[in-house]
Amino acid sequence: MTETMIEAAGITKVLGEGAGRVEALKGVDLALAGGELTLLMGPSGSGKTTLLSVLGCMLSPTAGTVRIRGHATTGLGPEQLAALRREHIGFVFQSYHLFPTLTAAENVRLALDVRGDRSALARLKACDALATVGLADRADAFPRELSGGQQQRVAIARAIVGGASLILADEPTAALDSENGHAVMTMLAEIAKDTSRALFIVTHDPRIMPFAHRILRIEDGRIVSDQRRSEQAGAVRALKIAS
Repeated sequence: MTETMIEAAGITKVLGEGAGRVEALKGVDLALAGGELTLLMGPSGSGKTTLLSVLGCMLSPTAGTVRIRGHATTGLGPEQLAALRREHIGFVFQSYHLFPTLTAAENVRLALDVRGDRSALARLKACDALATVGLADRADAFPRELSGGQQQRVAIARAIVGGASLILADEPTAALDSENGHAVMTMLAEIAKDTSRALFIVTHDPRIMPFAHRILRIEDGRIVSDQRRSEQAGAVRALKIAS
């Protein structure tokens, strides 16, 4: 049995005040295990990004608890939450968030810098991470010299280089064409085989569903569906038989 990387229990998040008050999350319970790629899907305004932000320690829940590798976030201040993020969480964004004046290797090394790792081995670690995503020969390239798919691979290398327990990705294929989106998801699925980390991806893209071990659906701030791969396959077979 693989280790649980993050647990969320009874997560409620209220945004705004007065007439603008919105209960974005309503009692969400969730546990993510190592070696799994989980998708979170749902309509706009359903709470996907809010939940990602709470799991990533960028937002504190109004109620409920989050534990990352057994470390509770309840009562932690901004600096303590930032330390927890640096130690355990890697982020992949839709828009890559690469620094244009830094090479691919330097962009990846930033994740080590913020962890205080400025050793002579830091560049080697960055290059190893780039090799993992198929960019061993592009370590000295600047973002402007890379395609969108390659830039997203650099972002993935940056997310994994520090040995994060949890990789959170927000629409990682949204800015990519079908070919590059498929390549990025193939890479993320391979990374997800590592039982020492869990991957959690927010997406609107139904094309990436076959890569998931588990698909969660959220509506109006509540998880309304939780299906694993075997259940998805069974549902598809049932539809074929019925037709």
